Amino acid sequence: MSRQDIYDITIIGGGPSGLFAAFYAGLRGASTKVIDSLPQLGGQLMALYPDKYIYDIPGFPKVLAREFVDLQVEQAMAFSPSICLEEKVTDLRHREENGHLVLELETEPGHVHLSRTVIIAAGVGAFMPRTLDIPDLERMEGKGVHYFVKNLEVFRGQKVLVVGGGDTALDWALSLLPIAQQVTLVHRNDRFRAHEESVREVFASPSEILLFHELKELHGNDHVEAATIFHNKTGAELTIEIDAVVLGLGFLANLGPIREWGLELTKNSIEVDPTMRTNLPAVYAVGDITNYEGKLKLIATATAEAATAANYAKNYIDPQSRVFPGHSSDKL
Repeated sequence: MSRQDIYDITIIGGGPSGLFAAFYAGLRGASTKVIDSLPQLGGQLMALYPDKYIYDIPGFPKVLAREFVDLQVEQAMAFSPSICLEEKVTDLRHREENGHLVLELETEPGHVHLSRTVIIAAGVGAFMPRTLDIPDLERMEGKGVHYFVKNLEVFRGQKVLVVGGGDTALDWALSLLPIAQQVTLVHRNDRFRAHEESVREVFASPSEILLFHELKELHGNDHVEAATIFHNKTGAELTIEIDAVVLGLGFLANLGPIREWGLELTKNSIEVDPTMRTNLPAVYAVGDITNYEGKLKLIATATAEAATAANYAKNYIDPQSRVFPGHSSDKL
């Protein structure tokens, strides 16, 4: 099919929920296209932490993000969806053609994709890492300052300072322990936003944990050599030798052009009903970008949402088809 062919279901986003939506759409016999702004499938998992273990996916006691993505891609490609990478969807429009609704998706390279339905699986939208206002931080980016851990081997044998108290910081601290010579975790208070099990593991590990401490300054010429941290209750300062610092402070989400499409939004989330339908005709949304009562932002729930959206999109396209397709085991 070319870009001007009208697909049954077009999915915006190639992360876990988008990939499972592509698989399920194919399972229902729908012609499917996936559009993603990144150069590879996998969304945040591949862009931010491909070497991080994931522990809360059914069937996997633990699995590396890149390995999970590889399996998802294999599953999604079973029905040969069209894949369009490095295309950012900038506009979503509705029009009629021969009495039928057609959705036009315009992308940054200037292409227009046509579809009968759309599933938005764009994660948290565009994301930028939270940073700190400290001397020399920007100068040291790429010289020992990291916001993402894409390759654990980069840190082998190094003294690494990890800053933060959420899942990102603790997961990276745990992942770095077998690789780094020393891992030091600094957190500005004694309350953690991470999973309880991750907190327990970090405190039981050989990493050094400094509570009520914050990063004040980095030192070094061509590369990070040391960091000054301070106790935010006493003001006492400590300078430690490090080879790298990982800022695990989370991310700032930005929906970008999605805000202009006429969707009902709550802050940075798209409101959906129990069928994952948005307020726009033939447009569904799944994953972290959505909001509804009781929403949990987990990969496990996002994939369930993807199956729901794909089934209801199929029924929208073909009202004679059942929403529930039966169990896959029944097809054997």
